[in-house]
Amino acid sequence: MKQVGEAVRDFILNCSYKEAEIVTIGIATWGTVYNRDSLICPMGGFPAEYVLDEENQGSLSCLDSNHSHFILVDDGTHGRYGVEIPLRTRLEKFISEQTKVKGGVAIKIPIVCVVLEGGPGTLDTIYNAITNGTPCVVVEGSGRVADVIAQVANLPVPKITIALIRKKLSVLFHDTYELFTEGKLVEWTKKIQDIVRSQHLLTIFREGKYGQQDVDVAILQALFKASQNQDHFGRENWDHQLKLAVAWNRVDIARSEIFTDDHEWKPTDLHPVMAAALISNKPEFVKLFLEQGVRLKEFVTWDTLIYLYNNMASSCLFHSKLQKVLLEETENTAGSKMPRIQLHHVSQVLRELLGHSTQPLYPKPKHVERPRLSIPVPHIKLNVHGSSLRSLYKRSSGRVAFSMDPVRDLLIWAVVQNRQELAEIIWAQSQDCMVAALACSKILKELAKEEEDTDTTDEMLALAEQYENKAIGVFTDCYRKDEERAQKLLIRVSEAWGKTTCLQLALEAKNMNFVAHGGVQAFLTKVWWGKLCIDNGLWRVIACMLFFPLLYTSLITFREKKLQPMNCLTRFRAFFTAPVVIFHMNILSYFTFLLLFAYVLMVDFQPLPSWWEYLIYFWLFSLVCEETRQLLYDPDGLGVLKMASLYFKDFWNKLDVCAIVVFIIGLTCRLIPSTLYPGRIILSLAFIIFCLRLMHIFTVSRTLGPKIIIVKRMMKDVFFFLFLLAVWVVSFGVAKQAILIHNEERVEWLFRGVVYHSYLTIFGQIPSYIDGVNFNIDQCSPNGTDPYKPKCPETNEDNKKPIFPEWLTVILLCLYLLFTNILLLNLLIAMFNYTFQQVQAHTDQIWKFQRHDLIEEYHGRPPAPPPFILLNHLQLLVRRVLLCRPATRHKQLKEKLEKNEEAALLSWEMYLKENYLQHQQCQEKQNTEQKIRDIAQRVDVLAELLDLDRVKRTGLVEQRLIALEDQVHQSAKALRWIMQALQGNGFTSEEDMPPLGKYSWLHRSSTGGIPWPTLGPVPASRLEPSLEPMAELYDPPAYSADHKDTAVQDPFNLSLESLLKINYNAMDGLIDRQSFHGLYAVQDGLPLNPMGRTGLRGRGRLHSFGPNHALHPVVTRWRRNLDGSIIRKSLKKMLEVLVAQYPLSDVWALPGGSLEPGETLPLKLKWILRREFWPQFQNLLKQGTEIHKGYLDDPRNTDNAWVETVAVSIHFDSQNDVQMKRLNSFLQGCDPELCIRWQVLDRRMPLHANHKLLLYKVSTLLGAYY
Repeated sequence: MKQVGEAVRDFILNCSYKEAEIVTIGIATWGTVYNRDSLICPMGGFPAEYVLDEENQGSLSCLDSNHSHFILVDDGTHGRYGVEIPLRTRLEKFISEQTKVKGGVAIKIPIVCVVLEGGPGTLDTIYNAITNGTPCVVVEGSGRVADVIAQVANLPVPKITIALIRKKLSVLFHDTYELFTEGKLVEWTKKIQDIVRSQHLLTIFREGKYGQQDVDVAILQALFKASQNQDHFGRENWDHQLKLAVAWNRVDIARSEIFTDDHEWKPTDLHPVMAAALISNKPEFVKLFLEQGVRLKEFVTWDTLIYLYNNMASSCLFHSKLQKVLLEETENTAGSKMPRIQLHHVSQVLRELLGHSTQPLYPKPKHVERPRLSIPVPHIKLNVHGSSLRSLYKRSSGRVAFSMDPVRDLLIWAVVQNRQELAEIIWAQSQDCMVAALACSKILKELAKEEEDTDTTDEMLALAEQYENKAIGVFTDCYRKDEERAQKLLIRVSEAWGKTTCLQLALEAKNMNFVAHGGVQAFLTKVWWGKLCIDNGLWRVIACMLFFPLLYTSLITFREKKLQPMNCLTRFRAFFTAPVVIFHMNILSYFTFLLLFAYVLMVDFQPLPSWWEYLIYFWLFSLVCEETRQLLYDPDGLGVLKMASLYFKDFWNKLDVCAIVVFIIGLTCRLIPSTLYPGRIILSLAFIIFCLRLMHIFTVSRTLGPKIIIVKRMMKDVFFFLFLLAVWVVSFGVAKQAILIHNEERVEWLFRGVVYHSYLTIFGQIPSYIDGVNFNIDQCSPNGTDPYKPKCPETNEDNKKPIFPEWLTVILLCLYLLFTNILLLNLLIAMFNYTFQQVQAHTDQIWKFQRHDLIEEYHGRPPAPPPFILLNHLQLLVRRVLLCRPATRHKQLKEKLEKNEEAALLSWEMYLKENYLQHQQCQEKQNTEQKIRDIAQRVDVLAELLDLDRVKRTGLVEQRLIALEDQVHQSAKALRWIMQALQGNGFTSEEDMPPLGKYSWLHRSSTGGIPWPTLGPVPASRLEPSLEPMAELYDPPAYSADHKDTAVQDPFNLSLESLLKINYNAMDGLIDRQSFHGLYAVQDGLPLNPMGRTGLRGRGRLHSFGPNHALHPVVTRWRRNLDGSIIRKSLKKMLEVLVAQYPLSDVWALPGGSLEPGETLPLKLKWILRREFWPQFQNLLKQGTEIHKGYLDDPRNTDNAWVETVAVSIHFDSQNDVQMKRLNSFLQGCDPELCIRWQVLDRRMPLHANHKLLLYKVSTLLGAYY
């Protein structure tokens, strides 16, 4: 019970189990529970309060605190274990007959009896479980009953005799073997025979043997073996096994045990478990089912999608957005019940994520309530809105499954839940893969904007970048094969993805890397030049613009052969409709407009407008008409409001509207005679805005375009910088104005004094009167009556000298200039420098991305420049209003292909996608990190095989030694019998008979019965009678080292006078001579080692006689992967321990050692830690767990001096633990040869043997691998 509770506790602490709390029910006997009276409450109460007291429980047991519920069985007895077994057996049988539904699969609850160690009650439990058909897994090596059954499990039943069981019990139950009566032995033998007879229900788990490395594999194989041996093994049993494999997420077992030649699986039979694998996020099983022939076109139906979206995780952001849509629908329909999730709700959320330029992916049905299916399926009890999971795939022959693209549907479902591995598997099945990858990138970026969890946001953005790279990789392969077909993929209308294109999705998602791809830029350049060859020089284009007859020469070349003849009339139209020509014509037109505007403002601005001014008004009217056309141009049918929002998102459009509005205001004032001058001022401001519009023209330049981007970013820095500057300007200006001038009532002069003069001071224009030296009464107005002079500062009425504190104003001025000129201005320069460096690396990429907007604008712009563009506007007006023809997008940016052509193009794309995926797999295999991981994995496998081989050989040697020992023992008995018989017949006397006692200095180990020589201390009380005479001859050498570098040490000579001064078994000054094991004996002034003799007298290399106290902190943390997950080996988590290698030492050691008298931390530990961290480390020691306290087997131990230590476990469970980070930062080395590091905890690590014992205790405490 305790092991199960600890396992559940570790699972909850180390896993993000969000669905529900694990219910752990413990069944115990009421009479064996310690402190059970506290559970009795006459008034009733839940939950009950129970106090753990394991120290005083005695032969009783305390309830485990890691269980959530308890069933206590009372039969009136006290202290009798095993009373609960019959009830537990019946309860287990009842539970095993129930059906559990999880992840879309209904499965009978599997029950397995796992046996670890155990006593008589455990044998009854196993016997009852086998009798009721419950499979059992016996863990060999855990001891007692488990080992008894494991050692006889492979024997034939007739060979399992009472004598064999008696022998096994005498070895494995040596402490309680006397309690086994003859009747008990017969009963145990009978039960063990019955258990072994049911081989199909019995599984022996041997770690490292027969491919079993994990206990869960053994448990799952036990369930498989039990189900395969049932009388009626058919399809339901195969389904049951597959459901178990899916529930346990063991795809390896499914491949080796289920999908074999013994059973042929139909793809339709795998549909329910396929849905379960999708919902429970088990990508390996999804991949396996696809390999087994599951066709997504048959699997994905309307009902399946609804089922999948209804079973999304509630913590998913997409699920929350769906709930908002349902809530809004409920409020709009004034309904009281929340509607169910339908695909048109999903489509509504997806359109928000993909952008309104895409059409809805799922149409809204005419009838909201769809007819549900109700086909009964045996053993499946899960109903989703009236439909069982298996019935989703039992469609009638007349029903047609709605799904335009099943791969798209599953891909969207996986991506919106941020399931990376699952989405990659589904994307690999997609046909329209480039559009799918860009759409996934767009969805993830939009979800990341609304996600509150920063870790999830980072994961979404990283996954979005991966999909963008996938699209780039596929497009690169396509572009290398065929440029024309690859560019056709960019503008192909994808019906499955809302009638959008690759290029449009990339722009919506701001995938700059994709748009900056050479193939995409080549396509944009092709569109920019229209039907002209892109190798035409710009000077040729301008020459033909100014003198069009040059078109009919060889100066300009065209791409299309039909335009090559010199007399072709279409050359003229092809030239002047090219975007590059339209752009430069508009530049010439705009410069002409600005020159004419400047001439009117500066030279010809009359009370009555001249014809030049009327030409400007007409020109501006054509600009207004063009901006209106851009606002209302809607080839995709998005609506006026959506087009208006898209129009005003562009900064340059906002600038155009601002310039036009300011010009209209100025024109209105100009036409009114009384406001003629203000009108000219406003028109001058409009001219400034029109000039700023020139920067947009320069964005097409590869040189100036990136610089304009940098200027735009720096303008943001200036805007935020002005807030900081305003604080200093206003504070200094108000203080200066208040100190110098008394009651200035003129608002304009207040603004001058507070803001304007303070701002000019930054640039060196310091007021002359601020220090009183250059004060001139004639430059100011004493009473503030002169509107052209500032008010005079505070002056003396007699001599008109300033009386304000000059020292204060000078100090304020110095501080002001210090902070503004030096601090703030340099801060602005640093901000500019940072922005420049940050943007400079990506300016080319950003310029290529923004270049598309300019190309698209002039690609759809009428060819005539303003003001002649009004003719094109008139033509559009007639076409749209009178002829009612809708706006159409040019085929060069969006093209709908014929079905045959589109199918061939997608097949070609899918073929190249497979090549791209194969190339990616080859690159991953060639990656250095992957090679290192593969080599490390192989080395681990080899190490495990070597350990297994060593264990097998050691076991064989042990068996041989045991057999040899038994033979020697029998031979000794025979020799004794022969000698006694000879003596009885008078052949010899008793004095001449040689003794047959054990003269060898050997003792029998408690584990395997193998004789080993005594290497450690042997207490005299343990010596056998035959060795006592030899103990009198024990006279080892004496040695005591002289530690000159230590102030406190015991004498190194063994004179009785010096030894009698030592106070043993007490505090001897600063030296603690008290042992953790109690009082020790003192003989001839020397203490005796309580553990026995060592072969050396004196104190050896130790400092004190008697116990030498030490402290060994064992600092550990979990070993983790790069993603933060804990690494496991043989089902157990791996640890890392902090170790140090001291100078002149070849092995590693724990950071601890002997305690100096009066000190609380060892000297060696102080070498490692910096002084400021010592108090914090002492707090860590107080919070740690004591794992050892007492004698330490140390090679320095002697007969009169020994080491006793306190080992404390300090474990950091979290990788973000603040104390662990502080510890790492305070580690130091006082000696360059001192090495400190985190070492993987393993039994093979080079460490002191006594320290390995401490590490073993820590790993046992934490349940970690050792």
